[in-house]
Amino acid sequence: MRKHLWLAAPLLFVLLGQSRSTPVSGYKVVHTYPHDPGAFTQGLVYSDGYLYEGTGMEGESSVRKVELDTGKVVQKIDVPRPYFGEGIVLWKDKLIELTWQTKIGFVYDRATFKQLRTFTYKREGWGITHDGKRLIMSDGSATLFFWDPETLQEIGHLDVDDKGAPVQNLNELEFIKGEIYANVWQTDRIARISLATGHVIGWIDLTRLHAQADTPSSNVLNGIAYDAKQNRLFVTGKNWPKLFEIRLAP
Repeated sequence: MRKHLWLAAPLLFVLLGQSRSTPVSGYKVVHTYPHDPGAFTQGLVYSDGYLYEGTGMEGESSVRKVELDTGKVVQKIDVPRPYFGEGIVLWKDKLIELTWQTKIGFVYDRATFKQLRTFTYKREGWGITHDGKRLIMSDGSATLFFWDPETLQEIGHLDVDDKGAPVQNLNELEFIKGEIYANVWQTDRIARISLATGHVIGWIDLTRLHAQADTPSSNVLNGIAYDAKQNRLFVTGKNWPKLFEIRLAP
């Protein structure tokens, strides 16, 4: 009996260790769309048949409305120096854009792209999304910040961890079925984050997409958009010539 217990102990340890690891999903490419390789993608949103995209780099930043099927830019506003465009979010009839280190954001009319106002915030701007009640933004740390969508004032925060380890470099965000999907800067992985706890409940490994995108490894993955009506998930990267609709696999 002691022999059986001795043999079982290492196996039990291994099984418990496996149960503690965070699940990792692969993917299947459902469809490939053209994407402007000149777009340094910082923010991505899907709505009513179009992609809305915020691009970065000082002097090259813009906000765009793009045809999904063709990649054609049908509407665009350039962001002047010295601003470095970052994440964007649609809220009602407005489009809200963050900038990186200048701590100034822009509010545009969604239909015309006319700038309505600017606002300030107290940290770097990286990604932004909403859950229907609050705006949720990232600043490159392991914390997500909640804003009132009307006043654009910070009203709370959520620390993000994977089995107790802080997940730094949270970047572009998308709210999907009660979770936050977050690009982790300089990686090819997306974190699926519980809004209730801040725990990473799963990872999406998109390492092989670089080869499929025909782009250098330095052009990092960044850009998540979701079509809630048709349950479609879109991803791309900075200066990628392609945008992918993917389906998650176990």
